Amino acid sequence: MWLLVAGLMMTDSSEDMIPPPALERLPLDALHRALGGRMVPFAGYEMPVQFEGVMPEHLWTRENAGLFDVSHMGQLLLSGDGAAAALEAVAPGDFTGLGQGRVRYSLLLDENGGILDDFMATARADGLYLVVNGATKADDIAHLREHLPDEIDLNYMEDQALLAVQGPKAVTALERLASGVSTLGFMTAAAFDVAGVPAWVSRSSYAGEDGFEISIPADRADAVARALLDQPEVRPAGLGARDSLRLEAGLALYGHDLDTTTDPVSAGLGFAIAKRRRAEGGFIGADAVLAALRDGPASKRVGLSLAGRQPAREGALVFAGNTQVGRVTSGGFAPTLGAPIAMAYVEAAHAAVGTPLELEVRGKRLPATVTAMPFVPHRYVRQGAPK
Repeated sequence: MWLLVAGLMMTDSSEDMIPPPALERLPLDALHRALGGRMVPFAGYEMPVQFEGVMPEHLWTRENAGLFDVSHMGQLLLSGDGAAAALEAVAPGDFTGLGQGRVRYSLLLDENGGILDDFMATARADGLYLVVNGATKADDIAHLREHLPDEIDLNYMEDQALLAVQGPKAVTALERLASGVSTLGFMTAAAFDVAGVPAWVSRSSYAGEDGFEISIPADRADAVARALLDQPEVRPAGLGARDSLRLEAGLALYGHDLDTTTDPVSAGLGFAIAKRRRAEGGFIGADAVLAALRDGPASKRVGLSLAGRQPAREGALVFAGNTQVGRVTSGGFAPTLGAPIAMAYVEAAHAAVGTPLELEVRGKRLPATVTAMPFVPHRYVRQGAPK
């Protein structure tokens, strides 16, 4: 589990201590505290890292449904004539061909193909709805405003909360509160009333399980959350379980597995570069990304299974014999598997599944093997998607 730690910043004189900016509170802050949430600083907010505990919340979500508050994420709406084409000049997705109610994963890149952020884009009647990472949303907004034409409106939907109900029984619970939501397929979205509250619901998941993200007015979030928690399948879950679930699912986390030193090809995210965009280019960072697709990356993001029970954390060095060949970017104990796992970038020559490697942890070498991802199979539900 990786958290942003609040601290004090030194001035240039190293004499005066300046307190950090005040942490913001989520719309559900009072409910999290009432439920016994252990609050920690994350992405500029006070957020619950756990309620009952990371392990039970992880396992409950795998078998039932966990409710996660992800209102720290940035919800944006791009609108105006040509909004989809304008976004294509910035990001490598096929947005002009995105059907209404369809969700697409994409990336913001710098001129060198480095990853500024990853995001979800959905075509709606009122424009393109984007969900970006909480820690980078201010920079993302500035980047988009810099590169989008003036006639494209960019609205930061700061009055919206975002809840995620994840797990194989999420659909059962949510269907009681939003009739018809079960007809959505994976990576599709539509408007529903959830417990009587107007909402935008997408069938998407950051846990590798079936699940939904629900965008609702912040001042109605408490009512919706309580209605969800009244369902017998649903329990609250925090950042700890969200992180362990996404690691088992082999999903990259921005700021750890993705940043400006990584590119989509080395990160294993080539699927986010649409076929048409590979042929046409025309997005920021296109030259570097298309060259990496053509020539192959120097390093690759891989999964690692570790012998024993000691986990390797971010920053652990990866060795082939006496030669350092990579670095761990995410790692921890996988509750579903009962064993430690990790993700790392390693030199391409050592990235084949089955390659034996070693990780340096606390001055000791731990045996590890390159393993196919996801570590735990995804269980997305693709049936029922609208045509």
